[in-house]
Amino acid sequence: MAISKFAFCFCLSIAMLSLYANATEVSHDGRAITIDGKRRLLLSGSIHYPRSTSGMWPDLIRKSKEGGLDAIETYVFWNVHEPVRRQYDFTGNLDLVRFLKTVQDEGLYAVLRIGPYVCAEWNYGGFPVWLHNLPGCEIRTANDVYMSEMKNFTTLIVNMMKKEKLFASQGGPIIIAQIENEYGNVQSYYGDAGKAYMNWCSNFAQSLDIGVPWIMCQQSDAPQPMINTCNGWYCDNFKPNNDNSPKMWTENWTGWFKSWGGRDPLRTAEDLAFSVARFFQTGGTFQNYYMYHGGTNFGRTAAAYITTTYDYDAPLDEYGNLNQPKWGHLKQLHEILKSMEYTLTHGNITTIDFGNSVSATMYATNDSASCFFGNANSSTDHTITFQENKYTIPAWSVSILPDCKTEGYNTAKVNTQTSVKVKMVNKAEDEPESLGWLWRPENIDDTSLQGKGEVTANKLMDQKEVAADASDYLWYMTSVYLNKDDPIWSGNMTLKINATGFILHAYVNGEYLGSEWAKYNYYNYVFEKNVKLNPGKNVISLLSATVGFPNYGGGFEVINTGVPGPVVLVGQNGDEMVIKDLSAHKWSYEVGLHGLKNQLFSTDSRYAAKWSAENLPINRMMTWYKTTFKAPLGTDPVVVDLQGLGKGHAWVNGNSLGRYWPSYLAEEDGCSLEACDYRGSYDNNKCVFNCGKPTQRWYHVPRSFMQDGENTLVLFEEFGGNPSLVNFQTVTTGTVCANAYEKHTLELACQGRPISSIKFASFGNPQGRCGSFEKGSCDANNVLSIIQTECVGKEKCSIDVSESKLGSANCGASVKRLAVEAVC
Repeated sequence: MAISKFAFCFCLSIAMLSLYANATEVSHDGRAITIDGKRRLLLSGSIHYPRSTSGMWPDLIRKSKEGGLDAIETYVFWNVHEPVRRQYDFTGNLDLVRFLKTVQDEGLYAVLRIGPYVCAEWNYGGFPVWLHNLPGCEIRTANDVYMSEMKNFTTLIVNMMKKEKLFASQGGPIIIAQIENEYGNVQSYYGDAGKAYMNWCSNFAQSLDIGVPWIMCQQSDAPQPMINTCNGWYCDNFKPNNDNSPKMWTENWTGWFKSWGGRDPLRTAEDLAFSVARFFQTGGTFQNYYMYHGGTNFGRTAAAYITTTYDYDAPLDEYGNLNQPKWGHLKQLHEILKSMEYTLTHGNITTIDFGNSVSATMYATNDSASCFFGNANSSTDHTITFQENKYTIPAWSVSILPDCKTEGYNTAKVNTQTSVKVKMVNKAEDEPESLGWLWRPENIDDTSLQGKGEVTANKLMDQKEVAADASDYLWYMTSVYLNKDDPIWSGNMTLKINATGFILHAYVNGEYLGSEWAKYNYYNYVFEKNVKLNPGKNVISLLSATVGFPNYGGGFEVINTGVPGPVVLVGQNGDEMVIKDLSAHKWSYEVGLHGLKNQLFSTDSRYAAKWSAENLPINRMMTWYKTTFKAPLGTDPVVVDLQGLGKGHAWVNGNSLGRYWPSYLAEEDGCSLEACDYRGSYDNNKCVFNCGKPTQRWYHVPRSFMQDGENTLVLFEEFGGNPSLVNFQTVTTGTVCANAYEKHTLELACQGRPISSIKFASFGNPQGRCGSFEKGSCDANNVLSIIQTECVGKEKCSIDVSESKLGSANCGASVKRLAVEAVC
């Protein structure tokens, strides 16, 4: 019965296509997504529109297309579009329609993951916090209040897309849509109600009649016609739950995110390419890179303890530059896969198992045959005989032979350049010496001393319930009356607080007592300090500061934030410990800080005149700093170096750069000084660097945030720091290196700048890596002069890696390589 109903709906959807002159028919079978009757092998990449500026979108999408992608994938972020219930914002970098039309203008398809839960290391998983506070609302389960709100927002997005004719069935770019997100990972937490909710999501999505397939990622029990898809480092072993569903990979993690205190992740180009090739070797036909461009968590959009940078080690870096060799190595992979598209989506499949994790897979039609030779052994190269020819497959690699005879690509053989990025000083002015700083204190004395807020309750409240998402900061204030006859009175009293707000600053009678903060994924902690109280009234003021809300896991939406308690005073009466629990006292709550409410970061603030240039303080908590600067010359991406500061928030011309926390050092252990070995399964702890250094020192300043002439930088320093070292820099390519194999073409480029010199060049069996190349036992003569002639003074050059071009290397029968290090 369900199949008949699906067939009827599918035919009806196809009939509707005639209403749109440029409509694109999108369907699927067990082999592939079909577009206008043609089975497609689709390569997609994630770009999240709020994590860049609208001015960056055309360049990012153009570079994605140049990298060989067919589609751009994005989530839809509910909390930024509906920050207040029934008040919507689709302006600036939140202009979803403009983003999708930019994708379409570049000739690419779009994959719209509406969710509306997104995870994405995004604040509260993309849910607006007001949703949590609706009476009777339980999030991500079979709850009428929640489902009504989800239905309202999802319908709003779908209708917006329909109005702008953005679905492929209307002639638009959207070929696939997603409902919910990775729900199968947490469904068991919600029990039977979770299963009911998942089925409701499926039925609701189908009712929206968008004319393109719906997917559910990480949902092995997704009901038809939903297509269940895979997320992960590797998805070659994934199988859809229905024979009519193509094998789809919605998130191939190109790197990993960073948390405060975390190390920098690196996923090698070789391993990423290996995962992609294995997926297509085993029948995959749609693969999406998460992320293709990671970007920046501007404002307060980052989830709990997630850094402001969301670079993700993606093929396009945080600023939109090519991340080489990853971008180029994947581009070459995409080109060879696309050359085999018809064979891979129509051919009969034959697999030979050679043992020891080595296999050969042939896709054959009547007219052509293409092969993959895979070696999943993490340490040993293997030589196989296939159709009477011998082939050596390096460990942890896949060789691709478009004609089943000649190797066209191997995932472990990188033939594209490595670009080494450098920070350049601001040539528009001498910094940091030229930056003249003004300052003013954050007025916390009245709040912390008087203890009066906007809301009162005879209990400790969750920070989400009081502040929603209006501010990182919430004051918890109460009074306690003591006399010297009180059993708790002694000269050795302590204040003990159970907290989960990530950061806590405690004040007693207006005097600062101390601070405490949590670690990533360990949000509960205890603050305990000796305290001196006065006879009579004492005011205890606790400033709780969140660093984003949790975004993932079963029940993440109900994790307490702020000060859940208990809050107790502990005294010593002789040998007896006396505890006075303040948790049920009358508590007063105040959301935010005065400077934030008065928008001191804005050039239009009517409070902006009360700044001082006298006695500039350093290492002073709760302090505002302001300076002016000239935008760096040129077009290279701009960053601001905030080393020397503690923790806080930064703005340029009123535009939020996000939270900063350079004083939080990355873990000291786990980094390797050796080059990362691509062989063997990857996870986010395998290849890490930056141990013991600031988690994030440089912060992206989009050029659209700046103007000609004078610009204003405003800092709110929460912990205390020294602004005298702050300076603006540009990010550019300093050196490019390559280690390309014979019978390939090596392309060198310096990101729009000329190649100034060749530091090293050798053709034969050169040793070492970028920055430390050495000649090997065999080497062709005059290679350096040849490369200098071809490349110096040019923005880019191409070299045929062959003996006919570079001369004989006298290496015998071994495969030769060309190693080059060029200075930009």
